[in-house]
Amino acid sequence: MAFQLSPGVNVSEIDLTTVVPAVGTTQGAFSGAFQWGPIEKRILVDSEVKLVERFGKPDANTATSFFTAANFLAYGNNLRIVRAANTTSNCSTSSGTGIYIKHEEDYEENYFNGEAAVGDWAARYVGGLGDSLRISICPSANAFSGNLTSLASITSNASIVGNTTINLSSSGATWIANNDLISVDAGTTYIRVAQVSTTVVTLATALTTAVSAGQPVLRKWQYADNFDAAPGTSTYVADKGGSRDEMHIIVIDEDGKFSGTANTVLEKYAFVSKASDARSDNGSSIYYPRVIFNKSKYVYWMDHTSGGTNWGTAALGTTYTNLNAGVGVSLSGGTTVTPTDADTIRGYGYFADPEIVDISLVLGGVASQTVATYLIGSVAEARKDCLVFLSPRRDDVVDAPGNERANITTFRNLLTSSSYAVIDSAWKYQYDKYNDVYRYVPMNGDTAGLCVRTDVERDPWFSPAGFNRGQIKNVIRLSFNPTKAERDELYKIGVNPVVTFPGEGTILFGDKTLLAKPSAFDRINVRRLFIVLEKAIAKAAKFSLFEFNDEFTRAQFVALVEPFLRDVRGRRGIYDYRVVCDETNNTGEVIDRNEFIGDIYIKPARSINFIQLNFVAVRTGVAFDEVVGKF
Repeated sequence: MAFQLSPGVNVSEIDLTTVVPAVGTTQGAFSGAFQWGPIEKRILVDSEVKLVERFGKPDANTATSFFTAANFLAYGNNLRIVRAANTTSNCSTSSGTGIYIKHEEDYEENYFNGEAAVGDWAARYVGGLGDSLRISICPSANAFSGNLTSLASITSNASIVGNTTINLSSSGATWIANNDLISVDAGTTYIRVAQVSTTVVTLATALTTAVSAGQPVLRKWQYADNFDAAPGTSTYVADKGGSRDEMHIIVIDEDGKFSGTANTVLEKYAFVSKASDARSDNGSSIYYPRVIFNKSKYVYWMDHTSGGTNWGTAALGTTYTNLNAGVGVSLSGGTTVTPTDADTIRGYGYFADPEIVDISLVLGGVASQTVATYLIGSVAEARKDCLVFLSPRRDDVVDAPGNERANITTFRNLLTSSSYAVIDSAWKYQYDKYNDVYRYVPMNGDTAGLCVRTDVERDPWFSPAGFNRGQIKNVIRLSFNPTKAERDELYKIGVNPVVTFPGEGTILFGDKTLLAKPSAFDRINVRRLFIVLEKAIAKAAKFSLFEFNDEFTRAQFVALVEPFLRDVRGRRGIYDYRVVCDETNNTGEVIDRNEFIGDIYIKPARSINFIQLNFVAVRTGVAFDEVVGKF
C-alpha cells in the first residue's frame, strides 16, 4: 500500500475473490454461401427464423450452407455466420449497374456520400434477391395528392368508358408519374397509371366512367394510403428559415421474393428530410440517406433523384427543390457468383483470432480438401480452443453405391492428423420447407449440434455419441448407412459412423477425433474437456500477470484452480488431478526470466466404446465364488 507523507487515514481494498470463470462451449462458427446478408462480417444468429431474416431463404445454390446452419440451430442458439461471396457478385441498383458492397461499414466508409453511377438506390446486399425490390418516394405535398383540374384541363371528349387513355395539356402531365392513381369520379374509383407520355396518360385498366373535357381529375401517389398525411416542412427546417424538406419513402417487395407475396410493403419512412443537418425533436437525424442507412434492412441510398438540385444541403434558409410527382424505381442487376474455396477460406479467416472472437465448434459445411485443411491447420490447431466438424464430399457418399467407404477413406487420408477435428460418414436427406423439395445436406451441422445438446443436458466432457445423446434430428434417410463391417473400417481411421437403426432412429455412433496416434485425445469428450479446462484456467490466470512470483502468488493460484478442478471431478469430467505451483517448478531461473509456471496434471474420464458381456453357464452344484474371475 502507499506510504503516507502526513498524518491521515488511508483505506485500501484488496480483492482476493477471483475465481475460475465459466466459459462458453456452445458457440458455433460457419462460413457459407447465402442469398442475402452482409459479406465478410460475423453475424450472431440464434434461431432458424433469424437465419432467414439475416441471410434469406435457401435456393438450389445455397441450400447446403443454409441447412448446415439450420441443422446446428436445431440443437443450439449461438451460431456466428460469415457470408462467403465472390467479389464479382453485385448488389442490385436503380440503373442496373452492379456494385459490390460488403457490409454496413463498407458502405458508410466508401459510398455514404453518394455513387451517382449506379442511380439513386442500391440493394443492401449482393445477389439477385435484390432485383425483387422497388423504392418509391413522395417528395412533396403536391406529389402526395392533388386536383389536376386546377392545374390543367382534359383536352378531349374522346375518353369514354372502355378507353385506356386520357388526354391532358402538357402542364398537367408533369404532375403525374407512372403508377400514380387517378380518379375521374370524384374519388370513388382510382385507376393506376401505366405510362405518362407528354400529354397522354395511359391507364392500367379501362375507364369505367366517361371523361369529358373540363371534368375534375384527382390524382394521388400510388402509396399515399400507407401514410397519414402529405409531407411538408419539418419543425427543424422551419426554425432555420427553410421549407419543403419533408418526403415519404416506401420499400416494396415487387416480385415477392422476400415476403412470398408480390408488392408487399417491406418498409416505410414518413416525414424524413432532404436537409443534411435535419434533426427530430429527440435530436436524432431525419436526413433521409442517414435514416435509410440506420434503419433499412433492404436498401442503401446512392444519389439524390434527378431534379433534386439542392437536396442534401444544410437547412439554414433553404427552400428545397419541389417535385410535383412521385419517383419510383425497380432495382436490377444483382448477381451472386458461387464462392470459390478462397472466398470460403476468407470468410473462415474471421474466426481465426481467439482474442477477437470466442468460438468452440466450427461447422465445415461443404468443405473441400483445401477448405478442410485450412480449418484444421489455420483455425483449430492455431487457436487450440475449438473443434472443426467435417463431412465427406457429396460425391463420396451421394449416388455412389458400394463405393462410399472407399471414397470416405480416400478423403480422410487427404486430411492431417489432429485432435481438433472430427469427421462423420454421411449426408442426410431432409425436407426443404421453403421450396417444397428434398435435399441432401452434410451432417457436420448436426454432429456439432450434438455437442451443444450434450453441453445443455450434461457437460462438454460427456461424449455426444450413442443412444443417450447422439440422436440426430430431421432425417428422411442417410446417403450411406454403413454396415458393422464398414463401421469397423471407418472407425479405425477416425471416421465417426452415422447409423440408422430400425426403431431407434439415426445415431452418431462414434466419438473419435482425427488424431491418428493412440491417445486420450483421440476422443471428442477428452479433447473438449481439455479445451474447457485450458480456456477457463487461462482466463483466471491472466490476473496473475504483473504480480510478484512469490509464495503468496503461487499459493493464490493453487487455491484458485483446485476448487474448479474439484468441481469438474465431482461432475465426472476427470478421475483425479494435481496442481503444482511452488519453488520446485518456479525456480530462481524461472523467476529471473519473469515467468510463472503452473503444472496441472489431469486424469481424464474415458467414454465407453466397447462393451463385453460374458454369460457363463455353470452346473447347479457349483458355487459362484469358485468361477467368478476365472475367465
